Amino acid sequence: MWISVVLLAGILAGCAAVPAVPMSAAAEAREIMAPSGRLRVGLYLGGPTSAIRNADGTLKGVGHDIGRELAQRLGVPFEPVLFERNAEVIEAVKAGRVDAVFTNATAERMKVIDFSPTCLRIELGYLAPPGSQVRSAAEVDRAGVRVAVIQGGTSDTVLTRELKQAQIVHARSVADGVVLLRAGKADVLASQKANLFEMTDQLPGSRVLEGNWGFEQQAIGIPQGRSRALPFLREFAEEAVASGRVRQAAERAGLRGAI
Repeated sequence: MWISVVLLAGILAGCAAVPAVPMSAAAEAREIMAPSGRLRVGLYLGGPTSAIRNADGTLKGVGHDIGRELAQRLGVPFEPVLFERNAEVIEAVKAGRVDAVFTNATAERMKVIDFSPTCLRIELGYLAPPGSQVRSAAEVDRAGVRVAVIQGGTSDTVLTRELKQAQIVHARSVADGVVLLRAGKADVLASQKANLFEMTDQLPGSRVLEGNWGFEQQAIGIPQGRSRALPFLREFAEEAVASGRVRQAAERAGLRGAI
């Protein structure tokens, strides 16, 4: 009996000494980045860097396509979560209601969202309606010029602070900004040039002005508190750029204005 006890103790000790099999990087990232078992990617409609609709109703866009590839890499279903405005996407990722976004990685957003390295760099500029006397970005900050900015977006944050003479007019979305231009309630619309070039198709005779008021550094963002997944996310983003997947997604979306 004593021999049996000693043998059992030895077996148990041997089992305890066997190290646990380490979880793979993808499996660990899957648990952290997609805790619901699916990857909820926040997108706003109307911008080729995020999501636009094809004629058949399907979606395309850099954020949409890269989000879908990230879900495939994690081995989970892809769930696009659509919003009207980018500001709503930012609030959703901050609150953890979505698991990933593709957006401008500003210093302010970095305080509340963790980001991958930059995947895409885009000029920030202005759209002028037909017949506008404003010829370049350098001519915008003048008395009497009304600048439509997207409420809660980068244009609102930056231009409300930097423009000294022009008047700020708030729009709910890029499409709403075009409505203001068409109605003569704004002289230019400020946004990233990818969105503005998209809007020229909806406002014949309009033009994207030469020059810019800054640049966007588009990157993949995830809610804070999931930082253990950042090495996996960094590797995914760098590979997506190096392999040309980001460029291909931009081409599929017809994105213009990228650097």
